[in-house]
Amino acid sequence: MLVLLNTPLNPIFLELGPITIYWYAIIIVTGVIIGLWLATKEGTRLGLPKELFSDLLLWALPIAIISARLYYVLFEWDRFVGRPWWSIFAIWEGGIAIHGALIGSVVTAYVFANRRNIPFWKIADIAAPSIIIGQAIGRWGNFMNQEAHGGPVSDVAYENFIRFLPDFIENQMVIDGVLYHPTFLYESIWNLLVFAGLLWLRKRNPLRGEVFINYVIWYSVGRFFIEGLRTDSLYIFDLLRTAQLMSIILIISGLVLIVYRRKDDRVNVRYNGKKV
Repeated sequence: MLVLLNTPLNPIFLELGPITIYWYAIIIVTGVIIGLWLATKEGTRLGLPKELFSDLLLWALPIAIISARLYYVLFEWDRFVGRPWWSIFAIWEGGIAIHGALIGSVVTAYVFANRRNIPFWKIADIAAPSIIIGQAIGRWGNFMNQEAHGGPVSDVAYENFIRFLPDFIENQMVIDGVLYHPTFLYESIWNLLVFAGLLWLRKRNPLRGEVFINYVIWYSVGRFFIEGLRTDSLYIFDLLRTAQLMSIILIISGLVLIVYRRKDDRVNVRYNGKKV
């Protein structure tokens, strides 16, 4: 195990009296803004109202935060037993889960699409690249907080890979003198690859819904393997990593859904809205 010294980056972006703004928040907001811009641009190109995704975000974002917290609390219930009830809502103490956020966002988008009389799959396809690019950017918030990292780096891993990373990444991953795997970086890179793949798929004009379903599948593939390296996983019965189990379920469900929908004669609309 490598034992090193470092000076970590300051996780605080700005302090104004009693108000403290963290880099984590700045990075997350940046990801949201970029994702919203991309979705709005593509939605407008496909004839949707310019304000559609802004309106959706006003509902989806707070619900995503709530569902992400509830998901975390559900699988970490033992940590909250005996504590004040309001600790369940103490999100500033840490503890949210991306799968919970995605569940809340998808349900919100489905209800929103029905209320606006717009096909859900059309909204989902447009939003998919925005979601994954937001996730890729958001992982750098974990970097600033020195969290969501993997286990200690072995000498072999250091010599063959880690030592080639920029110094600021290596330094930030040294915690209490131990160098840890930057799993935030692994997932961020994977998400960028998925983002590029979704843009490529979108240009090929697939059946409506398949951009989003492919997002679910390919994000889950990367998350399954990267989760196995992390040291902060949520567990089911202290046996199974929750994110890995969820990834398997989503991969299988996505593949089954693609096959089923392609056999359904009613699914005959391409991404750009044209009939097959």
